[in-house]
Amino acid sequence: MATLELANIVKSFDQITILHGIDLQVDDGQFVVFVGPSGCGKSTLLRVIAGLESPTSGEVRIDGQAVNDVSAAQRGCAMVFQSYALYPHMSVYDNMAFGLENAGEPRTQIDTKVEAAAKLLRLDTLLQRKPTQLSGGQRQRVAIGRAIVREPKLFLFDEPLSNLDAELRVSMRAEIRDLHARLKATMVYVTHDQVEAMTMADKIVVLRAGKVEQIGAPLDLYNHPVNTFVAGFIGSPRMNFFPAGLISRQPQGTHTLGIRPEHAQPAHDGPLTMNVKQVEQLGASSLLHGMVGDNTQFELILSGQTQIGPGDTVRVALPEDRLHHFDQHGVRL
Repeated sequence: MATLELANIVKSFDQITILHGIDLQVDDGQFVVFVGPSGCGKSTLLRVIAGLESPTSGEVRIDGQAVNDVSAAQRGCAMVFQSYALYPHMSVYDNMAFGLENAGEPRTQIDTKVEAAAKLLRLDTLLQRKPTQLSGGQRQRVAIGRAIVREPKLFLFDEPLSNLDAELRVSMRAEIRDLHARLKATMVYVTHDQVEAMTMADKIVVLRAGKVEQIGAPLDLYNHPVNTFVAGFIGSPRMNFFPAGLISRQPQGTHTLGIRPEHAQPAHDGPLTMNVKQVEQLGASSLLHGMVGDNTQFELILSGQTQIGPGDTVRVALPEDRLHHFDQHGVRL
């Protein structure tokens, strides 16, 4: 386990700056998730931590020690990539043992580490299989096991679930979170999927265009986003935004109002009128898509099933304690 500090990390390629002065503190044993849209710099930042890229300026510290000049192999980090990168001709055991063998560790020690990791990951009955005989989730567990046997200070995950189908991603999220609880290891995880971030992280770092927009616990970001970008990125479906002029009596300086689809509800005396365009009947819930005001998109999530259909008009209640107020620059008031 380890602490991680990033101090004013800047990364440029030629004349293009990818990371703009990133500061971050990761505590010992914490699970931190970098999240943001494609191209925001999250994978580049992870590679800087791993030592696969050198920062243009700034300092990376592991356990309080600067590691800018320490090679990737000596930093004590183990990285799990989106691609499993398993050797197809090797067994599960040999894939997990390969790095230890190259490091010259004794066979008895290798056996002990591989068997312990395999048991932890429920791979102990699959050690003699080849990767082609495994499911996608099992292959990803082998890749994680290969990291575990190295006993790293830091586990680094770069979108490890992107190649899995939706159902398997849900189960693997739970497995990785459970693994973190058992290992009590420091983990940094990159994803573009805010659901992964919300369900797995102790702390989320929201990135946009190489800058940190907000850092906090998942529910802090959900309940108190600092701007419209974070408000729209965290939460699924995304937060509704509409001009403040559509309803009366708002705090001075309010330009845009936001409310989550799950917090706005139909009501006979609601201040907004929504013209329903589509309805998604999901069984346990219903998702209404429509328009309010002058062609502003709006969504509602209703519990259970509904008789509301396309073409209907719905009055919408906006609970005051659920409204978010933003100024003309999209900053939370």
